[in-house]
Amino acid sequence: MLRLVWLQSGGCGGCTQSLLCSEPRALLAELRDAGIDIVWHPALSAASDREALTLLEDLAEGRTGFDILCVEGAMLRGPNGTGRFHLMAGDGRPLTDWVGRLARHARWVFAIGSCTAFGGFSAASPENPLEACGLQYEGDAPGGLLGKAFTSRAGLPVINIAGCPTHPGWVVDSLEKLALEGFTADDLDALQRPRFYAEHLVHHGCPRNEFYEFKASATKPSDLGCLMENMGCKGTQAHADCNTRTWNGSGSCVRGGFPCISCTSPDFEAPGHPFAETPKLAGIPIGLPTDMPKAWFVALAALSKSATPRRVRDNAVADHPVVAPAIKRTEQK
Repeated sequence: MLRLVWLQSGGCGGCTQSLLCSEPRALLAELRDAGIDIVWHPALSAASDREALTLLEDLAEGRTGFDILCVEGAMLRGPNGTGRFHLMAGDGRPLTDWVGRLARHARWVFAIGSCTAFGGFSAASPENPLEACGLQYEGDAPGGLLGKAFTSRAGLPVINIAGCPTHPGWVVDSLEKLALEGFTADDLDALQRPRFYAEHLVHHGCPRNEFYEFKASATKPSDLGCLMENMGCKGTQAHADCNTRTWNGSGSCVRGGFPCISCTSPDFEAPGHPFAETPKLAGIPIGLPTDMPKAWFVALAALSKSATPRRVRDNAVADHPVVAPAIKRTEQK
């Protein structure tokens, strides 16, 4: 069995709450059958107080072996690098110290969520008074708490399961892949995110894709149209499989009427503009699809808009379909 230790730092605990919604099987049974045993988790384990501290001390000193360290929440290094903004309850030592000690013994280290990967909301302001950072990144810059050169005992950098919160499937699939197949550096993208979800775009499988194709755009919340042009959606740029691997079996941000804010990316929490607004230059969105040159987008957008069917155009600015698809006999037998 692979032994897993989970710590929570500066964050909301949302990634654990998300993980508890793992489907279709019960989380602990799923991990147990994959050969993973949770040694300690602050919300899931019975051990607390001195019992938990004794266990963690034995783990941090190498007296008790373990394999996987998962950390949730940003690393709070303040004030003045002391880490005393977040002390381990009942112990009085900074959690950053505990993470550093445990990481030296772990065979694999996972950053659970964008806070732990890149700093997240705790690091959102330019002043960053909490001195928050990720385990191995500070925004999009390598470094963070453990440093650019850190590798775990298995020879890998921190594995960043980014998201806010991260999808339960991303966590479970990453742990199961590790247990059943193993992880290599080739399984990670340039930001050390697992490629099985990070090499997709949120745009893939978006239920609003017909509106996107014709550039039939929503102009206000609740509209059915594409959210990219006016409502701040970054689905064509965001690396995740949210619309093909839905949440709770059917949901995603855009399916619920909210723009994708690219929460798997560094610095998503401080875009420099309201989340539900699209910044433009000369009327053209600044954030264009990842692989499309600006000139091509402008030309294709103009052509698409000129060919927009009335059904698509009218439905785009309504909160329910107001024009049904035409009934037309096809030439196919």
